[in-house]
Parts: sequence; structure tokens; C-alpha cells
Amino acid sequence: MSARPGWRTPRGVLVLGASTPVGERLCRALLEDRSLRAVMAVGLEPREQVRLPEDPRLSYHPVDLTHARPVHDLLFGTARDLGVDVVVHLAQHRANDFGNRVHVQNVESLRWLLSLSDRHPTLRRLVFRSHAEVYRVERGLPSVITEDHPLELSPDAPQWVRDRVEADLLACTQMGMSAGLEIAVLRCAEVLAPNEGSQLHDYLSAPVCLRSAGFDPMLNVLTREDATEALRLAVYAGGTQGLFNIPGADTLPLSTCIRLSGRLDMPVPGPLLAPVYEARRRLRGAQFSYRINRGRFHFAAVLDGTHARQTLGYAPRHRVDWQHPR
Repeated sequence: MSARPGWRTPRGVLVLGASTPVGERLCRALLEDRSLRAVMAVGLEPREQVRLPEDPRLSYHPVDLTHARPVHDLLFGTARDLGVDVVVHLAQHRANDFGNRVHVQNVESLRWLLSLSDRHPTLRRLVFRSHAEVYRVERGLPSVITEDHPLELSPDAPQWVRDRVEADLLACTQMGMSAGLEIAVLRCAEVLAPNEGSQLHDYLSAPVCLRSAGFDPMLNVLTREDATEALRLAVYAGGTQGLFNIPGADTLPLSTCIRLSGRLDMPVPGPLLAPVYEARRRLRGAQFSYRINRGRFHFAAVLDGTHARQTLGYAPRHRVDWQHPR
């Protein structure tokens, strides 16, 4: 794989969160470009637990991003020595994780990264994976969401949403302040796959899916393949920065998602859903929380990917295998 004509080819790429499924796929996709000199993969797990290929250009570094010193040493040590010029940040906690340590990884690690990258001798580009959940979803707002859609700034939002919004705003603010660092923020639709922290995937794993009677919102979901391709294109988009919505190829009603997954769709009175799913979460260790998803389970929220298509050349091409999402 190579850059589009006129785009600068990076010399080396640092991938934070390389032990995640999308992070692993991105490392493999980058290594297909034989002109790329180095891929630095960073995760918390030991190397033997990470499914990365053997390649002399690939190095793996177990680093705890909740401490500033290891982040500094990583950037101004190996990354500088290898001439790494692009960093991709994918390392964020999942929806039901909470607490100060979670906040540090979700937000403060990005703050350190932005500050250090801006004065780094070789880094010139940062790609940050944000999430569609940063957008506010409620009655009266457009159902097709562009990059200037209002963000979810409610203090009552769960920590994972507040953290994602804060991190997103950090990166956006730095765009206007950095002299030499290009920043691309990719607000990705939900990746419907196991081990992605997907609330919808957990919801659809139950044999019976309860849905608020009278509501059947349109949803848009993303595959790992398309998420990986969007990130790869952003890595190679030298000379561009900004916000980019990354939609998936599947836009369909919630009831259709349930049917295609082979589950029983059961509309029930809305007030019953929060306590029922809270009990399921506590008794079975499930991840889905109706309180977290209340807005999008009532009102449509579909990302407009025009800007990403025109600027990055991204268009979703892979549909979800609903019986076996991966």
C-alpha cells in the first residue's frame, strides 16, 4: 500500500494501542508499504500476548501510558532514533471502565502526547481516533451528523463520554495552536465486533433484545476493516488536518439490526429498559447499559462522511456480517 499521489510518505509510524484489534490490523496494513522504514507498536500487554507479525521493521514496546515519564522516554528515545514522523493514538478505555486511572489514559496521556509531539524533532503528524459518541443525540437535532454538530457536554453524561469529549476537544484545540504538528481527529462510528467495547455488540449478544416501544432509530456501524483503512489513509494524508467523521457501510433501523443478528425483537415500555438492562449487567457481567445508550436508542444518529471522502479518500466498503460480526 502506498500514499495517494502528492501525499507525503511517512518514514516511521508509532501506533499507541497496537494490542487492540484495530491497532493490530493497522500495524499489518502499514507493513504492507515496503517504503515504510519502521512501525513502533505500543501496548500494555507482553509481546507474546499480542498478535503482531514478525517483521524486521516492526518493534513492540509495552508501555503504561498512565505515567508521563514512559511516554516521554518512548518519544524522545526509540521514536526519535528511528525518525518516526507519525503517531496514531488508539489507546482508550471501554464504556464501562471508570475512575481516575481510566481518565488519565483516556485524556491525560493525550495531553502529554500533544505537548511532547509539538516540540519533537521528527514527529510532524498525529492521528487521533475519536468516537461518534462525542456528539449529542436528542430530539430536535439533525439526524445526519456533520463535523459541526453539537457535542455531548452534559455534566450528567457517563465518564466514558465525558472523557472522549474532553480528549477530542484537547486535540481540536491543539490544531489551532501547534506550529509544526498536523493533527487529524477521526470521529469513528461504533465498530460492531467482539473485543471492541461495542455496546451494540453486547446488546445484540442476548437472545432477546428489548426495544423501547414506538422507537426504531436508524443506526450506522463500522467494521474493523473500514476503521483500519480510515486510519491508514489519515496516516498518509500529509499536509491535511482537521475533523473527519468515519461512518460505516451499514445504516439501518435498530429492529433490522436485531433481526439480522438472529435475535428476538421485543418492544416494551421505555421505563422498563434501564432497570432490566442494569440487572442483566450486574448478574451476567454484560457491558450494555441502556442509560448510556438512551439517546441513540430513541433518535437517529448517522455520521455524514463527506469530508473524509473528499479529503482522505475514505469511503466505507465492508458491510457487517451480522451473524458473525468480527
